[in-house]
Amino acid sequence: MPKQKKYKEKKIQEKMNKQKIKENNEKLNLNWYPGHMAKTKRLIKEKYNLIDIVYEVIDARIPYSSKIKDIDDLLKNKKRILIMTKKDLCDLDITNKWVSKYENDGYKVLLVNLNENKVEEDIINLTHELTKDIQSKRKEKGLSQKEIRALVVGIPNVGKSTLINRMAGKKVTNIGNYPGVTKNLAWLKTNSDILLLDSPGILWPKLDNEEVALNLASLTAIPEEILPVGKVAVHILNKLDKYYPSILENRYNINNVNNDDIIETYDLIGKRIGAIVSGGNIDYTRVSNAILKDIKDERIKGITFDRIDD
Repeated sequence: MPKQKKYKEKKIQEKMNKQKIKENNEKLNLNWYPGHMAKTKRLIKEKYNLIDIVYEVIDARIPYSSKIKDIDDLLKNKKRILIMTKKDLCDLDITNKWVSKYENDGYKVLLVNLNENKVEEDIINLTHELTKDIQSKRKEKGLSQKEIRALVVGIPNVGKSTLINRMAGKKVTNIGNYPGVTKNLAWLKTNSDILLLDSPGILWPKLDNEEVALNLASLTAIPEEILPVGKVAVHILNKLDKYYPSILENRYNINNVNNDDIIETYDLIGKRIGAIVSGGNIDYTRVSNAILKDIKDERIKGITFDRIDD
């Protein structure tokens, strides 16, 4: 190998290694709380007495990380259905453990694929079951049955808009595979006797748990620019290495992640996906972006990053 090329590659490796060390030693203490999120919480409190039931939507791949921390303080004693979306993308064995845990905690849980036919029927039936006492009291007073008002709440990009559109039987909200699509609270009609209150995605003001922050970034619940893309990509690789080595091998043709020399791992993946620039060097940023895109575009399935036993 020519000395000049060898020297150049050595410098690239040193630069990447230094950047990795810097990123991994940075404590994630992110204050990311757009104004509309604080506004959403305030409006929910204002409409609290109008709400009969809550649909709390979480991602089945991160059943802990995607659950809003202070949601219980916000909703207090409201009847609630915990709707775990993206059943088709999660590791069912692991996610079902979370279903059992939440049910043991007293939640009514539905694990769903919002793209399946008639998924809304399960939600409607459970809603009617949980609000039976409301209708019974009205009947005792000689009043007609009321339209049940349900708040749809969750972090960004967990499928709230898709859920609403399914229940409405048509497109009534914008859908996007990125956070921040919904900006305001709005009452929306459905095909049943349920009125939905759509809300923007809510996150907690301070992302001070590194594992949770990286899980959220990995599954596009927070904007990509909030965390270093390389740090998020390495987090995804390490999760696959620890829990899903077969996916790592089939998708990237590698047997393990070398955290002592992450450049070696990146070089192998870069060659696999063709992320090569002039001179035969690897475009490391392109590798990182490709890993995140594999999750975002659902090329990588059957994964659940949150674990009960860890």
